[in-house]
Amino acid sequence: MASRREVRCRCGRRMLVQPDVRAIQCPTCHNVTQVYSLVDVARGAQRIINGFQQLLRPHQPPQHQHHPQQMMAQPPPPPRLLEPLPSPFGKKRAVLCGVNYKGKSYSLEGCISDAKSMRCFLVQKMGFPIDSILMLTEDETSPQRIPTKRNIRKAMRWLVEGNRARDSLVFHFSGHGSQQKDYNGDEIDGQDETLAPLDHETEGKIIDDEINRILVRPLVHGAKLHAVIDACNSGTVLDLPFICRMERNGSYEWEDHRSVRAYKGTDGGAAFCFSACDDDETSGYTPVFTGKNTGAMTYSFIKAVKTAGPSPTYGHLLNLMCSAIREAQSRLALNEDSDASAEPLLTSSEEFDVYATKFIL
Repeated sequence: MASRREVRCRCGRRMLVQPDVRAIQCPTCHNVTQVYSLVDVARGAQRIINGFQQLLRPHQPPQHQHHPQQMMAQPPPPPRLLEPLPSPFGKKRAVLCGVNYKGKSYSLEGCISDAKSMRCFLVQKMGFPIDSILMLTEDETSPQRIPTKRNIRKAMRWLVEGNRARDSLVFHFSGHGSQQKDYNGDEIDGQDETLAPLDHETEGKIIDDEINRILVRPLVHGAKLHAVIDACNSGTVLDLPFICRMERNGSYEWEDHRSVRAYKGTDGGAAFCFSACDDDETSGYTPVFTGKNTGAMTYSFIKAVKTAGPSPTYGHLLNLMCSAIREAQSRLALNEDSDASAEPLLTSSEEFDVYATKFIL
């Protein structure tokens, strides 16, 4: 806290910002206040001084225009402020990532559309403010909104920054997922689950340990995170300690995957993840639902929430999603690389009664 600075908005609201924050949006009046570092202030002051010196200096004849004092290098202008992210202090906010990997041999077709569909759903159905949703896709024009490893990490931190009781947070990823060897011994199967950002070939993938550390552990009491992961090998990609195993007849049981090597829970809050498949399975996309390639997981989640009626339970939603996936599997194979038996999986930071607990975004 000591490293934070206080800035005041034009409306009088005081806000604390991190030293590297260059702009902040006021949660009261929504004005954006630019935040300058001491270096920026010093450079600006030097430019003012230089300007006064020019005004006070006597006029010099043309032959003396190259006076040594005039040849002094002018201080460089302050760096251009990057586009500010939405305010992280809304009650509802979301990060939506869609990665098609355009131009690659492993490119996908429907992931950007999945992210856009999720944004539409959150705004129109669930009441999320449009300016509290951070989109990361290859279609974005801002360099900050391209789904690189650095930007996805930054977006995840933004999502949980300053989270409070009654906050509703959503993280959605549609793209490639995979597994790699677990090097710290916290995985029962010896494999870490990963998400592949756009630049994973050079920067590497984002492993579940890091996702848990950034998204899950900071959640305070009363805050709630829902993740929807439309990717292969994504069952426990948030490293949540409890897995709900749902049978086709609706019965279920919780598997306890807590590790003695590392705490994977929250700071009192609640985290839930709907994944496209188990850790050892592949997911797919299909034209069955909309006529064009769509992530089966993303579509089935949105459809289930829309058709489940008011205040559905987690168990009701999961059954509806599994039914939609089975219907698609019976009508058309998802794709040649897909596991036809893959069904959505629910993981959680705590065990709970899925048929008594209401799903609320």
